[in-house]
Amino acid sequence: MSLSDQVRPGRPGSIREEDVKLEDGPAVRESALSEGTFHQSQVGGKAVRKHFFSPPDATLADAVNRDADNVDFTDAEEKAVRRKIDLRVLTLVVSSYIFNQFDRTNIGNAHVIKAFNDNFGITNNNKWTLALSIFYVGYCQDCTPCSNAIGADVLPIGLLEMPANVLQRYIGANRFFFLSLTWWGLASLSFVYAKGYGGLLALRVLLGIGEAGYYAGMIYYLSFWYKRSELALRISLCMTGTLPGAIGGLLAFGLVRIQTKVLVGWQFLFLVEAIPTIFMALVTLLFLPSFPFSSSFLTPREKAIAQARLNRDHRPQSHGGMTGWEGFKAIVNDIHAWLLMIVYASFNVGVATISYFLPTLIRELGFSPLASQGLTVAPYAVGWLMVFFQAWHSDKTRDRGYHIMLSTAVSCIGYIVLAALATKGSGSNMIGGRYFALFLVVGGNYSLFPLVMSWAANVFSPTSKRGVGTAFIVSISNCVSIASPQVYFDADDNYQKGHAIAAGCLFASFLAAFALRTRLAHMNKKNADKRLAIAAEGASEKEAAGVERIEEIYDNDPRYVFMT
Repeated sequence: MSLSDQVRPGRPGSIREEDVKLEDGPAVRESALSEGTFHQSQVGGKAVRKHFFSPPDATLADAVNRDADNVDFTDAEEKAVRRKIDLRVLTLVVSSYIFNQFDRTNIGNAHVIKAFNDNFGITNNNKWTLALSIFYVGYCQDCTPCSNAIGADVLPIGLLEMPANVLQRYIGANRFFFLSLTWWGLASLSFVYAKGYGGLLALRVLLGIGEAGYYAGMIYYLSFWYKRSELALRISLCMTGTLPGAIGGLLAFGLVRIQTKVLVGWQFLFLVEAIPTIFMALVTLLFLPSFPFSSSFLTPREKAIAQARLNRDHRPQSHGGMTGWEGFKAIVNDIHAWLLMIVYASFNVGVATISYFLPTLIRELGFSPLASQGLTVAPYAVGWLMVFFQAWHSDKTRDRGYHIMLSTAVSCIGYIVLAALATKGSGSNMIGGRYFALFLVVGGNYSLFPLVMSWAANVFSPTSKRGVGTAFIVSISNCVSIASPQVYFDADDNYQKGHAIAAGCLFASFLAAFALRTRLAHMNKKNADKRLAIAAEGASEKEAAGVERIEEIYDNDPRYVFMT
């Protein structure tokens, strides 16, 4: 590719070949271009931010993107770069998410302990479900407007996750997640010495505020590192509650036995699981790279390769594009966002209940509080296998819709079994059937997280719309989740009605996934016909296919191909 092919209109902070000293000759320049280091070599030393909330260096981002347009690399080199990204990025994301789930769900393990309920005045099921529901209020608090990455436009939304994604893109992921982990780590630690029902409710709200934006933000963050066909597997490895659930059950089984003069068992549970979160916040700040262009563990050539493989897939942008308000308007007018929200909100009713009620449901089978905590490990462990297989096969086949429908069906069947056997007595067959149904529910529910969120990341474009879109789906769904624990209102009937409601929600999720997949498949076919028509009118094959492109392709462009 010749040097003249790479000359483009100047942009603020961009670097153009004609502005560079050319004394080395064209052969040397061509070699540097194909090496993927030419433009980065023209940028000075490491960029220094003025303060904590300063945005990343747009000049360096532009240099890496321009090198990515020219770099030549082999499949082996791409795999090596992806392996380095997995070791650094996934390791840190997995660790932070495990601590997130510990702090979010340890209250479920503590609830089966009488001392915990006595300390916080949880005297009946209504108080318990209210304490669970109020956590999601923290996701829906009003917040101050956030500027986007290119100006002072604001996103006047009363849902924390959408402006949180805008803030994350503006200041960088490592700083945003440092703030998030520190907040909820301190809130979780405060449970150790808090007392009374009012204190419990206040801390649950604070915990929700700290975690708002974390989950959608991590999905958004991973889209800057992985291709669309790689996302589901990575999300299944790092962002599903099955692995933390299994580990948390084992920890609870051991920690609640500890008794001292200062602290009792349930307090150790919150203490041991909160302190590592605060430590992880500092590790994230120091070692988690915000974007490929700002990573210190990649060489300049590796940065160009990391960016190039994404540019050839969906070309994410660290700055520019739609403003926050424009992204929000695009999302609320996109039927795909609403269908994905229905899918997510419906199955999240099951997740929001089973993650807190699993120890309680097992205790209702006749087991002791300690045994019920230990027996949570097996459903989570088997569930993780289903999560991993579904995500791996989904990426391999480049399909999301059918896999989501399968997982919703499995979970729905589990809830139907639980509802059918809830009032059939306590015989060994009934207990075995209900315990087996919990395996279906856990595996089906949690395997939906990576599938649905990676689907959302594949459906929305450009990057700024993708960030608002993933946050929109999670934030609206979590507001719906305020009511989710309330479906388990019939403790006297072993939650039969609650199981039936959850089954209905999973069926609704199935229908929404079917409708979305059908629509996307139809749009892909229609867009393919349009591309052929463009080619027939005289456009080159490459232009019709969108191979030669400078900026991101929007999802309403005929060249955009949806993953179904």
